[in-house]
Amino acid sequence: MAVQNKEAVETPRLAAAEIGRDVGLLLAKLHAAGSVLNNLALADFELRERSFSVLTLACSGLEPTQRELADFLSLDPSQVVSLVDGLEKRGLVERGTGRHDRRAKIITATDEGRKVHRQARVVLEEGERTQLAALSEAEAAELKRLLRKALWGVEATAP
Repeated sequence: MAVQNKEAVETPRLAAAEIGRDVGLLLAKLHAAGSVLNNLALADFELRERSFSVLTLACSGLEPTQRELADFLSLDPSQVVSLVDGLEKRGLVERGTGRHDRRAKIITATDEGRKVHRQARVVLEEGERTQLAALSEAEAAELKRLLRKALWGVEATAP
């Protein structure tokens, strides 16, 4: 994985092949590189990318259910249960009863979870800047906008 910066971005020789224009490959490679950076940064918080994603959603104020977490993160429900169990044991999240369906378990962050999330978010944002360093701020924002539009049809910019 080449480290990207504004001075020089090394383009692999094989990027000239037709597959180098395939959106699936490009997204997979961007995700893989980002995951490496994210997991390195999150190690100091004893988190990994997936557990941080659950914690982020638990901090959102949207009171996601375990089922919603699984669907949104494209994970098997058993994986989400395991991730929530780990975060709950650390005192970062709590399970609660759903307001509309008492059988549903909503996941919310504790005060400690919100504190850890804020600290980890700062580090991850620096990693994202490193990963997208070849792009201007406007280009990075446009990339995010286009990805949201491709996934959810959302035009509005979101933080």
